[in-house]
Amino acid sequence: MISFLGEFEQLLLLAIIRCGDEAYGAALQRELEQVRRGVHLGAVYTTLLRLESKGLVASRVGDPTAERGGRRKKFYRILPAGSRQLERSLAALRTMTAGLPRPLEAP
Repeated sequence: MISFLGEFEQLLLLAIIRCGDEAYGAALQRELEQVRRGVHLGAVYTTLLRLESKGLVASRVGDPTAERGGRRKKFYRILPAGSRQLERSLAALRTMTAGLPRPLEAP
């Protein structure tokens, strides 16, 4: 059974791709705030956990850094299943919006 991605899940997967090797919580939050106001870090981590449990992203813990007082960052990457799911989701949006007037207006 194919599960569907919500809007925030789509945006977060795109943010992971945009951040590349630097895809950790705070960086993803900053990336998301460029398109959506008031993104809470807790929402980012909750969604990352959900995407990880669905097998769409994977995480790894980085090395401790001096600027973080020796704390480690948890980095995320999109998995092939996540890329496929995101592509299906974006294709569905493109199909549904094709031919609609700009800006979108109800008849």
